[in-house]
Amino acid sequence: MAGEEVAGPGSADQAADWFAECYGARPEGIWHAPGRVNLIGEHTDYNEGFVLPFALGQGVRAAASRRDDGMLELRSRQAPGEPATVPLRTLAPGTVAGWAAYPAGAAWALAAAGLPPGGTSVAIDADLERGAALSSSAALECATALALTELHGLSVPRPQLAAIARHAENEFAGIPTGIMDQSASLLCRAGHALLLDCRSGETSDVPFDLPAAGLILLVIDTRVRHALADGRYAARRRACEEAARDLGVGSLRDVTDDPGAVDAIADPVLRRRARHVITENGRVLATVALLRAGDIAGCGSLLSASHRSLRYDFEVSWPQADAAVDAAVAAGALGARMTGGGFGGSIIALARARTSPDVRAGVCDAFARRGWPKPGFLEALPSAGALRLR
Repeated sequence: MAGEEVAGPGSADQAADWFAECYGARPEGIWHAPGRVNLIGEHTDYNEGFVLPFALGQGVRAAASRRDDGMLELRSRQAPGEPATVPLRTLAPGTVAGWAAYPAGAAWALAAAGLPPGGTSVAIDADLERGAALSSSAALECATALALTELHGLSVPRPQLAAIARHAENEFAGIPTGIMDQSASLLCRAGHALLLDCRSGETSDVPFDLPAAGLILLVIDTRVRHALADGRYAARRRACEEAARDLGVGSLRDVTDDPGAVDAIADPVLRRRARHVITENGRVLATVALLRAGDIAGCGSLLSASHRSLRYDFEVSWPQADAAVDAAVAAGALGARMTGGGFGGSIIALARARTSPDVRAGVCDAFARRGWPKPGFLEALPSAGALRLR
């Protein structure tokens, strides 16, 4: 029994055709920003810790052209019944809802940074499913931000553009995420993961050549959709801040080298939340050491340990993720874990290429036995960051 494939990368031609359908002309340019998989380092970014994402080939394409009326018009092939047209001068948090809040937020955040774009028509096309924990929202922000800056001659270094896109998500869309997703979308290199120090902003490329090692990283979409705006993500962030205050530090990053520090936290829930963040930072650094030594397979046990921590200490997993992780490992995966903010979305499973069909079949069988919808599968290859397609 095989699972349903997640869609592969779409074409610039398709994005151009969609723009022409919306606006009756060809676009001036087309920009692509990828989604991401976070290999390891979950809920550490807003705690000033370490993360290790890589960019996917799949993502969001923004076809765009300038206009002279000061308006921002937004259309999406994935939400054709929800267009948005707003004057750029009136953009403010709360003025745009739904999917359009992310690209509109990118325009607002650019203006807030002293880089106001001019009027623009934008048509969005994507091959990332929303809510699958592959960072479709950040890809949408980054594709739009890149289109706006290049169309209107605004010179912005990529790290600054990532911070601007994050500002859009935090303040305009109201989602209190860290900087990881936007950094991965804009900064990643093909064949590498990106080690990001979320305190200093320093990045480094880490070799991650799966085919050369005879390995596959499967992204398994559990079909359970998450919504970071539902409050549970924000609650975890508040718990981490409270745990840091209990420990007398500015952030849980300050006790990364001392996992035993959590014993000083009286509240058992806060203690578990802090323990996850502190040990997860250690797992990121251990994974980087293995990758730099050429031992990708050795990372499997760290992935599984991360999932246990997310399931029991941080409590952001969900039944389908737990079943998929267990089934993948039982079928021969070297390790597996949920990826993303939690409460729905995808898991990742590291497997040898020869056993990948067994892993797929094992997960599909586990879902079928429970009467759950068939999971989706994507073989994730570390890909390049955002770029102009034409």
